[in-house]
Amino acid sequence: MDLLQTNLPYLLAGISTGGQYALIAIGYTMVYGILRLINFAHGDVFMAAGLIMISAYSFVPLWISIPLTIILTVLLGFAVERIAYKPLRTAPRMSIMISAIGMSYLLQNLALYFTGGLLKKYPTIPWISDSITIAGAVTKRVTVITPFLTILLVVALVLLINHTKIGMAMRAVSKDFETAQLMGIKIDSVISMTFIIGSFLAAVGSILFFSNYPGVTPTVGGMPGLKAFVAAVFGGIGSIPGAVIGAFLIGICENIIKGVGLTTFSDAFTFVLLICVLMFMPTGIFGEKVTDKV
Repeated sequence: MDLLQTNLPYLLAGISTGGQYALIAIGYTMVYGILRLINFAHGDVFMAAGLIMISAYSFVPLWISIPLTIILTVLLGFAVERIAYKPLRTAPRMSIMISAIGMSYLLQNLALYFTGGLLKKYPTIPWISDSITIAGAVTKRVTVITPFLTILLVVALVLLINHTKIGMAMRAVSKDFETAQLMGIKIDSVISMTFIIGSFLAAVGSILFFSNYPGVTPTVGGMPGLKAFVAAVFGGIGSIPGAVIGAFLIGICENIIKGVGLTTFSDAFTFVLLICVLMFMPTGIFGEKVTDKV
């Protein structure tokens, strides 16, 4: 029982962290599935959502701040796609990648300008920030809520992709971009919707993530964004279930490593895992099979 009480908080924290990584990883994997490129600015959209929440809370009550944060983050993700990606639709992939990296640095430097590089305290959200006891282990309620909310959002996303018109268009574009365009699918609308969904999930993930952390800095989105990207690659980039499973595995393993006293190596583990996956399973656990067309 003592062993359970000692290690249960780390396991719960790992599941919670994995859920937060999953919400970010879905944005990476959806954009890659359609455009075949990595949205390097996605982690900074996650960071911007935290700063938006802090700013909104200074002007309006919390019950307005949360939906306002989600809406403004969605608009930011839409703007990123229109500014950094749409003008380069027919450009070489290298140009698009450079544009994505430039947008990432632009968001970081804008955040640096508005915050002065100082940590901004994140508001305490009632109820989800309260402490609870599970099997003798004390944790925050957000730790328990995160995995269930993540699974609920993923199920809703899968239903949207499989049973709606826009979802059918997304699947068609991910299979064959050029043919889908020739068949009359509005490519720009599909891509914009992909960024909107990814930004929405990143906003929800930021609310859950920063409820466990003291504040937001301009570079805070870097490490969660990288770990979410690793989770997407580990599960099979382009696969939503793979990204979710990869994120939960990384979150749990990372916190177990912290629990055994190897906190220094918890971040390194994520990238060692990425190297191993790329060596033995280049397409990830649930990656798409490569077929040769003859």
